[in-house]
Amino acid sequence: MTETVHSWEDHGYLATYTAKNGRLPPIVRGAEVDRYWPTADGRLVEYDIDEIVYSKDSPYQNIKILHSKQFGNILILNGDVNLAESDLAYTHAIMGSGKEDYCGKEVLILGGGDGGILYELVKLKPKMVTMVEISFSYQMVIDGCRQHMRKTCGDVLDNLKGDCYQVLVEDCVPVLKTYAKEGRTFDYVINDLTAVPISTSPEEDSTWEFLRLILDLCIKVLKQDGKYFTQGNCVNLTEALTLYEEQLNMLYCPVQFSKDVVCVPSYMELYPL
Repeated sequence: MTETVHSWEDHGYLATYTAKNGRLPPIVRGAEVDRYWPTADGRLVEYDIDEIVYSKDSPYQNIKILHSKQFGNILILNGDVNLAESDLAYTHAIMGSGKEDYCGKEVLILGGGDGGILYELVKLKPKMVTMVEISFSYQMVIDGCRQHMRKTCGDVLDNLKGDCYQVLVEDCVPVLKTYAKEGRTFDYVINDLTAVPISTSPEEDSTWEFLRLILDLCIKVLKQDGKYFTQGNCVNLTEALTLYEEQLNMLYCPVQFSKDVVCVPSYMELYPL
């Protein structure tokens, strides 16, 4: 049995073991950019990256757009694949998989800095879409996507206001609290801020606390018959996904929920939304 250890910055290491007759493909070394990333459930995936298109560091995160031969340009935040030009399936799924009528509706997007959701929504003639993206890295993300991911965002990131949309460069938590206090409500809230945390120990992971806060505030700004859409995580993370569903039973009011599973090309895994 032969042990091979693969290590990469910020993601720890992966040890693989092969028998004498087993064979791994060669690891590409010395490339301009690392082309190996772990999936949420711990598998090592090799991407066909051939170019760094955009690279910036904000005080809080690293922002890259890399080119893949099969997925097009890919937005990478802090080493995690966020969205590629190939990933319209993700955008459509988090909007309700084509089952919703957004015409004349009020919509709130949380996150979505790549502009993909906003671009697809504007096509459906809503009354108004308000997108709230935190300010500390938004300008760098929007600059990169506006220049290099126009297949995803079209022209909606060229301006922060349009005929039926506005982009607020603010922290979404105080914005949501203000909306709740004022009694402002929306037909749809689409949360594209963060995936369901991998950890299954909420008391040890502040991301769960943030997720519960956002979820509770979003329910408060939804109309009585409104709908809330968000992302999950890799379908193999069954414990974490179950724990998220348990949070829905802890809200201040009863809710009904359903989920769909979609294959997101650049994620190379099934993803529930």
